[in-house]
Amino acid sequence: MENSTLIQKTVGWLKLSRPAFHLVGVLPFILGTILAWRLEGVFHTAVCILGGVAVISVMLSTYYTGEYSDYREDVISKSIFKSRFAGGTGVIQEGTISGEEARCASIIALINVVIIGIILQFVLNTGPYTIPLGILGITSGFFYSTRPVRLVTRGIGEILIGFCYGWLPIATAFYIQTGHLHPLVHWMGLPVGLTIFNVILLNEFHDYPADQATGKRNILVRLGIERGIVLYALVSVLAWMALFCAIYAGVSARALYLYIPVIVLSALVTGGLLMRKDKNSSALEVLCGLNIAVNLGTTASLAFAFV
Repeated sequence: MENSTLIQKTVGWLKLSRPAFHLVGVLPFILGTILAWRLEGVFHTAVCILGGVAVISVMLSTYYTGEYSDYREDVISKSIFKSRFAGGTGVIQEGTISGEEARCASIIALINVVIIGIILQFVLNTGPYTIPLGILGITSGFFYSTRPVRLVTRGIGEILIGFCYGWLPIATAFYIQTGHLHPLVHWMGLPVGLTIFNVILLNEFHDYPADQATGKRNILVRLGIERGIVLYALVSVLAWMALFCAIYAGVSARALYLYIPVIVLSALVTGGLLMRKDKNSSALEVLCGLNIAVNLGTTASLAFAFV
């Protein structure tokens, strides 16, 4: 019986941690590290490993706080359609892990980030902006769902996620390796940030009825589905333009080898939304999966340009 409970707990923590979704934060961090290596000729192994652990810890804290803060919304959302991309994991609702346990784990993850930040800045001498960059990630992630701040209900949560999963990990990875920032960091952060913004926006389509019912006033609830689709399409086009601007700014044109198929995939997702495929929950699930592939493909195409 004890072994069975331990297995359930372990599986529950794995689900709650969403390891499959860590790639959207880890890949931009790797991109920034590659950029530092190719442009400045520097690569510090310990800095890379500690920085990567910090990025994962921030994401874990964000996911844990989201689970216990969005309990009511997730119950309603899961009763309508059990999506892999929205509505939480359901672990807390099932009783496998309590909300209090998730909250404590979130705080422990944040403490881990603070310790790593101190080591990076004061032991490994990565630069005076190391801790401020970490604070940006910590505060945005932790307070995305946590009351009373709850950034997601203030109409800016999705924008902050675009920043924290786009520019921030790329810039942080480059900075802690080199001690400064290169203009290309900003250009590369744009398309990555725009595509992750669209990932969050599209995932909210599944949760729309639940978010409306509980007063969770995120961007989609504020705009409504129709205008949300228009926003998604606009951001998609801006992401395409941003990557071409990055190439014009100095990123190798080799990025196009991977990015042209990504544009096609992005256009298919956008077209599916414009044709209102979101009305079918199963079709929307497929669009959400392809949408994540667009984000990862955008980051991978930039990395390929330098590798």
